[in-house]
Amino acid sequence: MNKFLFPFLLLFGLFVTAQSKVGGIVLDEFDQPVAFANVIFKNSSQGTITNDDGRFYMESENTYETLLVSFIGYEDQEITLTRKVNYDMKVIMKEATENLQEVVVISGKQSKKNNPAVDILRKIWAKKRQNGVRQFKQYKYDKYEKVEFDLNTIDSALMKRKIFKGLEFVFQDLDTSRITGKTYLPIFLNETFSQVHGDNLLNEEKEKVLGNKNSGFDNNQAIIAFVEDLYQDYDVYDNYLKIFDKSFTSPISRTGVDTYNYALRDSAFIDNKWCYNIVYYPRRKNELTFKGDFWVNDSTYALKEINMEVTKSANINWVKEIYIEQEFDVVNDSVFLLKRDYMLSDFSFRKKEQSRGVYGKRTTVYNDYVFDEVKPKEFYRKENNPFDPAVMNQDSTFWARNRLEALNKDEKGVYQLLDTLKTVPKFKSYYNLVEVLGSGYVEIDKWDMDIGSVYDFFGYNDAEGPRFRVGARTFFGQNDPWRLEGYMAYGIFDKKFKHGLAGKFLLDKKSRLIVSGGHRRDIEQLGVSLTSTNDVLGRSIASSSVLTVGANNKLTNINLSAFAVEIEPVTNLRVGLGTTFRTLSSALPDDFSLEYIDPTSATGLSSEIKQLEMNALIIYTPGKKTIGYGVERRNINDTYSTLLLNYSRGIQGTLDSDFNYDKVQFSYSQPWQIGGFGRLYSTIELGKTFGDVPLGLLSVVPGNQTFFTTYGTFANLDFYEFVTDTYATLHLEHNFNGRLFSRIPFLRKLNLREIVGLRGAWGDLSDSNIALSSPTNVPLIAPNDRIYYEWSVGVGNIFKIFRIDFNFRGNYLDTPDARPFGITGSFGFSF
Repeated sequence: MNKFLFPFLLLFGLFVTAQSKVGGIVLDEFDQPVAFANVIFKNSSQGTITNDDGRFYMESENTYETLLVSFIGYEDQEITLTRKVNYDMKVIMKEATENLQEVVVISGKQSKKNNPAVDILRKIWAKKRQNGVRQFKQYKYDKYEKVEFDLNTIDSALMKRKIFKGLEFVFQDLDTSRITGKTYLPIFLNETFSQVHGDNLLNEEKEKVLGNKNSGFDNNQAIIAFVEDLYQDYDVYDNYLKIFDKSFTSPISRTGVDTYNYALRDSAFIDNKWCYNIVYYPRRKNELTFKGDFWVNDSTYALKEINMEVTKSANINWVKEIYIEQEFDVVNDSVFLLKRDYMLSDFSFRKKEQSRGVYGKRTTVYNDYVFDEVKPKEFYRKENNPFDPAVMNQDSTFWARNRLEALNKDEKGVYQLLDTLKTVPKFKSYYNLVEVLGSGYVEIDKWDMDIGSVYDFFGYNDAEGPRFRVGARTFFGQNDPWRLEGYMAYGIFDKKFKHGLAGKFLLDKKSRLIVSGGHRRDIEQLGVSLTSTNDVLGRSIASSSVLTVGANNKLTNINLSAFAVEIEPVTNLRVGLGTTFRTLSSALPDDFSLEYIDPTSATGLSSEIKQLEMNALIIYTPGKKTIGYGVERRNINDTYSTLLLNYSRGIQGTLDSDFNYDKVQFSYSQPWQIGGFGRLYSTIELGKTFGDVPLGLLSVVPGNQTFFTTYGTFANLDFYEFVTDTYATLHLEHNFNGRLFSRIPFLRKLNLREIVGLRGAWGDLSDSNIALSSPTNVPLIAPNDRIYYEWSVGVGNIFKIFRIDFNFRGNYLDTPDARPFGITGSFGFSF
């Protein structure tokens, strides 16, 4: 997810007709809130559960005269509803005094034994693979999805603010949420209709998007990618549900009995099926859990309905409420299939009841299930682009035929509202500001050009001192088949101009055949990555390190020309061939020498390297999802693994190139969701250079002399502290997402997150390579005696945006100027 887009979308964001609306608070006789009390309209299956503060709100399209409030251990309360709208209700629960021997009090932790709700839960586990589409060899169904964003908690004070002067007409059609009771204003709507095919034998699934429509942001893939990443599919039968990049324990999970309290509340006929009603709530605070209830059939033990509300104390940022409803359709006596999935999220900077925010609402409707239609394996491998013009330009007839749920009045009004807003200069200014902050580029429409990135404008390093950079790129639209980009930079100390220019051309959309090339003359910090990169315009750490640890003077002048051809014959498998020619020399010769023995030189030494290199590259990213069909696409998930294999051949003689050598490099990165214990990131890198090369072409174990936490580097190593021609490194970083801190009372409310890391490197350096670079003033040391390692413990989510890591060096402590301990940090917006 774009880390800049979300907070600014939230900042910028500042008539379903219901017959019965109720809201208020449930208290005990001592004026203490009663959390997780059951609130239902009498003689119905429509209900909700009070939150941690005892508050509730719900509404119905039907008219009801009585509200029933219950909680085991208290007397049931029936409240007569004198009006259709009943807000600010105060319900007092009295402790039960009769039949106490038959009452099971569920206000605290519940026993897992002799609990009928847990017995039913175990039967759900036993049957879950026999329910839904899992019980068929193949399946197909239609899927309609609409995602809407609304500005909520609208009041007169907000309407009168200067930011809305000239935009007052947007407040004409306000509505009230049936979940929270807050007023809201729709500001964005996206609709998608698709067909989903799956094969349980092949373990394959493919969604083919047939239509996509959104209000006012057709070309803004940053917003669309944000929406796609935000609302990914989940299955409540899974043990853990990924929502907003967090792993929540499902109430139907096999580990649910350790996470939730369960109680059997009721039983009734729903769609002529006898079902049990089970209420659940978390055993502990601050964990990623839900509260709610579900209805389950008494014979198939398949879910009929489930309501899930994220607990207020859950360790998740920028989200005040998450509410989920799922309904399952009874196809026949033994088949229950997902029919409708509704999710409401209340995004806000604060979790206070009256704080303003943005609603994100997703409604997904499923229909026309077909089973056991066999499709060849190749069918699932063909790529489908939901943003193809044929898909984006469907007419009104298509949508009238394929909307599985009609738009209500306020949803229909979103399209007209955004069309009107786009003509208002003030709104366009706000929208452009959000775009700049999110993308880093200032769009110049009349030139079809973007200026930026604004985040690269200023930098600092020892060679250049203060550095200023201005860049630009062509931009005709999100799906440009070609793009040119360049920059100019100037250093105050060295008084030199630097530049970079690159171009990419998409020659074939189907195979994604791309030709690219460019040239760059600049200053670079080599040795911050083991795996080679030929990115002509990559922003080097050399231009951004304002504050560093120790002397950061090992900088290199680079003059790089590159050309490459890339193709994607199979989805997520990229194959590339390229060539580069680079000239390397020290940017600070008095402090950092790249000299090597050169018998052809008059002095026997050379301080400049000229090198022609050919390379072949294979990158495989299974599970990666992208949008767009132009030369540049956007990723919409981060759960995929990456396998990289690179072969490089140095060629001596041509263009006065200096060395012959062969280099092979391999890396594998994988994120792992460890159930409810957070996420582990892992990377392993291997490489070897065959042939004799000087320091400038060797593999440097990546150090980090900045104060920023950078995954893939070694926080306690200086640049060029270890130099190798053969290496193996491992990086492990696990974020517990507050799982441990949530069990410590005085830390619980801070919602901090614990992070641990372990990093190791082994490498070797041949005697001939040591001899070749002997004139340099850089110690040529490889960690071949024993594996170098370091470990770290960190605390994240400090004030929701900061992270601090404490890094400890495990060995090689006798190395001159070795750093046994260091502190690094980072900041960013994340859930």
